[in-house]
Amino acid sequence: MTPEAQFYMESPTRVGFPELNLVFDINPTAFTIFGLEIRWYGIIIAVGMLLAMLYCFRRMTKFGISEDRAIDVVIAGVIGAVFGARLYFVAFNEDVTIAEFFKIRNGGLAIYGGIIGALLLGVIMMKIRKVKIAPMLDVVGLGFLIGQAVGRWGNFVNQEAYGSITTLPWGMSSFNIQVELGGGMYSEGLVMAHPCFLYESLWCITGFVILHFLSKKRSFDGQIFLSYVAWYGAGRFVIEGLRTDSLMLGRLRVSQVLAGILVITAVVLLIAISSKYKRSGEPAVLYVDTEESKAIIAEDSAKGKKKENDETEDTEESEENTEESNNEEEVTDGEDN
Repeated sequence: MTPEAQFYMESPTRVGFPELNLVFDINPTAFTIFGLEIRWYGIIIAVGMLLAMLYCFRRMTKFGISEDRAIDVVIAGVIGAVFGARLYFVAFNEDVTIAEFFKIRNGGLAIYGGIIGALLLGVIMMKIRKVKIAPMLDVVGLGFLIGQAVGRWGNFVNQEAYGSITTLPWGMSSFNIQVELGGGMYSEGLVMAHPCFLYESLWCITGFVILHFLSKKRSFDGQIFLSYVAWYGAGRFVIEGLRTDSLMLGRLRVSQVLAGILVITAVVLLIAISSKYKRSGEPAVLYVDTEESKAIIAEDSAKGKKKENDETEDTEESEENTEESNNEEEVTDGEDN
């Protein structure tokens, strides 16, 4: 075994990019609270979700969506994303049983399952809260790209979602890669693999930047979400082909097949809808420009301000009552003396 290979075999937490002289020793456990291990994987996923939500809520009104109503949709979407991501992973992974469904601190979440779950529960809540689906999905698509770009770094910490062996200068290596691809202690030399997590993270960041600016000049509601589906699907189709840990259905890579279907569907819909408006000679009316959208946002804003004023008045009244009570007690004490 070469010294380079031995170096990565010395520690199960060691991961890096040998040709770039970047090495990290990352304990998957960030810290422990009352005996419960808090993993970096979960923290990174949570940070991705938080950043996505912060961005989306700043742009809700630009798509004609009331922030007040969107909160319920986002909460439902997050719940659906977690359950969907885990269910997808368990369904297509023979090594994980349904009894281990809630053991997600070590990983085991599938992005496509998360997207499907988020959309299912999210759309149901949109119907309940009377939120327009197409413009809401446009915002959500941008949020997905942020969450996915950040969340993929959880795979880096867990030493997973890497690809086949490569000699490219940005190839990554780790204890797991040496064991699974290099033969472990029987390895003759250093083994590097495609950093698929990094490819996907950079692909999502690039897509977000492009779609962020495109969203300001969008032609119709739903265009950004369909563009997201096509963009992410195209990248995932290629990257999934490099991975060594794909979820399989027989001899098919499940996520690669799904990505291909979604890319074709999204592109066909984008072309069909664009052609429809071109033939009509009239541009589509964005929901943000409708009287309905403006009225809902104004109404919810007024309700929010009224609630805030009522809470302020209740607080002031409570403080006045407390002050009067204290004054009465002081007078009573004075009379007793």
